[in-house]
Amino acid sequence: MRIQTFKSLLKQLNPCQIIGIRSKTSSAQYVASRARDPTFEKLMDKYKSLLKVIAIQDLILANPTNNPPSVSLDFLSRLSQNLHLNRGAVSFLRKYPHIFHIFYDPNKSQPFCRLTDAAIDISRQEADAISSSLIVAVDHLVRLLSMSTTKSLPLRAVFKVWRELGLPDDFEDSVIARNSHIFRLSDADEPNTHILKLVDEMHDKSFVASVENWRVMECCKEDCSVDRTEIQYGFKHGYPPGMRLSKVFKAKVKEWQRLPYVGPYEEIGEKKRTKTGIMGLEKRAVAIVHEFLSLTVERMVEVETISHFRKSFAIDLNIRDLFLDHPGIFYLSTKGKRHTVFLREAYERGHLIDPNPVYNVRRKLLDLVMLGRRGMLNNVSTSVEIWQTKKPCLQDESRE
Repeated sequence: MRIQTFKSLLKQLNPCQIIGIRSKTSSAQYVASRARDPTFEKLMDKYKSLLKVIAIQDLILANPTNNPPSVSLDFLSRLSQNLHLNRGAVSFLRKYPHIFHIFYDPNKSQPFCRLTDAAIDISRQEADAISSSLIVAVDHLVRLLSMSTTKSLPLRAVFKVWRELGLPDDFEDSVIARNSHIFRLSDADEPNTHILKLVDEMHDKSFVASVENWRVMECCKEDCSVDRTEIQYGFKHGYPPGMRLSKVFKAKVKEWQRLPYVGPYEEIGEKKRTKTGIMGLEKRAVAIVHEFLSLTVERMVEVETISHFRKSFAIDLNIRDLFLDHPGIFYLSTKGKRHTVFLREAYERGHLIDPNPVYNVRRKLLDLVMLGRRGMLNNVSTSVEIWQTKKPCLQDESRE
């Protein structure tokens, strides 16, 4: 694979020695040339709207002093650019009347937005699901720290993935402080920076990577379609519909599957800068990111988020190129001006194959996003009130 840190060594390699090695193209060209998967693209198209919905939902819930919790449309309109609401706040809110309820407050002489009863109920269900799944979330946080070479991570990096890990928003108090026998916070060399560490007693705890479960299950199948010599170090592969796989590519994947590597929870030891050593480091990086995604609620995360962990995981590669080099394991989407990576094996027809309680609740909110304005004619209680007559200037802003 193309490994930017070791370009000089890679020049010595025969292109046929590495799977999917690309010609000299820019990163943008490499991304644009990837094989698209319609199912993931359609899912991500909805997720980009969901992310905006969640951002507004968080703003509303952050105002408990209002009864019910709400924010003014004037406030949201001023944040339209930051929230990436290209057509304005009012236009966006009106697209999702199952989630947002616009009303006019005569006491304050301005329109406000609150969550609908359905959206509030989903928010409460998510909080309950997170609370009941806290033991799993703590285990995933421990595993994340265990993959680090120092068994520690900058706290700011953990803040980047608390939602993805299914942690409560107050996890610093409800998880870290309450589990002092597992976690320890210490000051870093940089000012106003903290390091989250595992206590010494946790350093020797061993973990089994999620890919090992697939290997065991695959070996136990009587009609196993994978060569058992490939399974010991192999990963499950699946490709976008219509992607042409040449004989040479298939042969190189088979060779890569058999390549030994150091697991994500094992000590990396001294890095061998030989051809085989470089390929082993690249495969270890695949294993780490594979495990990282397996620890998330939705088996997906933004590429930029994973990049914050590169140094801690000793990954000396371009993360985005890593995903593009392994289209059978990962799927990279660029919808919504974001680069988001999915663990391909975890999904089937746009849904998680093995869902968890937090995912199931979050999917309900996504379902409301996908519902859009449908079904509102028979549901007057959640429809937008006719406050525009009192605020005609907002009608122009809300036009599609």
